[in-house]
Amino acid sequence: MPHSTASHISVSKIEPRAGSSFDFGAEIKGVDSESLTEADTAVIIKALYENQVILFKSQQNLSPKAQYELTRLFDPTATGYGHGKTFDAKRSILHPDLKTIPHQPQVQVIGNGPVTEFEGLENITLKHPHHRTFHKEAISDEDDRENTRFYRWHIDAALYDLEPPKVTSLLAVKVPKTEDMTCRYDDGTGNELRLSRGSTAFVSGYKMFDLLSEEDKEFARTTKVRYAPHPYIWMSTAHSRSNGLGLLSEDVELPVSQLPLIDKSKIKTLPMCWKNPVTSKLALQVHPSAIQALHLADGTIIDDLREVRDIVYRLQRPGIAPELVYAVDWEEGDMALFNNRGVLHTVTGSFLPEEVRIFRQCNMAASEGVLGPDE
Repeated sequence: MPHSTASHISVSKIEPRAGSSFDFGAEIKGVDSESLTEADTAVIIKALYENQVILFKSQQNLSPKAQYELTRLFDPTATGYGHGKTFDAKRSILHPDLKTIPHQPQVQVIGNGPVTEFEGLENITLKHPHHRTFHKEAISDEDDRENTRFYRWHIDAALYDLEPPKVTSLLAVKVPKTEDMTCRYDDGTGNELRLSRGSTAFVSGYKMFDLLSEEDKEFARTTKVRYAPHPYIWMSTAHSRSNGLGLLSEDVELPVSQLPLIDKSKIKTLPMCWKNPVTSKLALQVHPSAIQALHLADGTIIDDLREVRDIVYRLQRPGIAPELVYAVDWEEGDMALFNNRGVLHTVTGSFLPEEVRIFRQCNMAASEGVLGPDE
């Protein structure tokens, strides 16, 4: 339990790399994550919602329990799992990426390569997501070591039954430092971005909203997004756009008859814009791969999947321009906390089977729904 005293935490903005103009992200220093005071907690929460991504260095000794408690500061009554138990493990696209720590089940292990023992897990093989398993067209094997893609821009959320987590924490336990890669958009724009292998890339939903025309802002403020039931099974046979921002429309999504039993009361219809609880700014916050329909202010429902995807893509695409991407260059001991209700993020990069990379991830289904524009 945090105790009251003055905080010695300092917060400094992340300096964008040359040619970039992203305006979010901060580094926090002076934190004893195992023994937070009430003042520390107040500084961390404020910093998170003002900067969206906060980076703590040298957290090698942070226990899974302390990581869980730090993540839970933002939602003290949340105890469950961010992606829940709602998916059929063998068919969900999330299944290969998540392994649970036995003694702290809210914390998962992700990464790459063979691991003999880690936090009670024995003889596991981690697999870094590669775009060839999800994109319609992949970078050639010959070019794969030099080039990469944004795997899937997303929000950490079950988007069925459970509320989207408020915050996710990522702790870099083991990071193989290799040469940088070029992240190619391959969407006809010629856009590309130089980043370190395995960078986690973030974009701001607030910037995404600010870039809209006044007409589109009004549309976004007044429109709701209906997500597919059991979305990660529903989309398991579909393919991503080459820049990772949503799916191609090929009529290959699984029909209702092939999904687990659907409880209509658990289908999520959420605002297109989510309000920041500290700054009151609006984020264009949509998981583009899981969308199924749009509910407009006048009562119109757009449920033609191709049209729905085209509308959302048009609104979101300016926000992933190379200069707006914050790509974390991970070092061992780095821990990032991010506002899961204000940013989108994605895996990048590829690793050889023998390259061992270990991260711990924690998020929990929220105890309350998202804040809409009028709340």
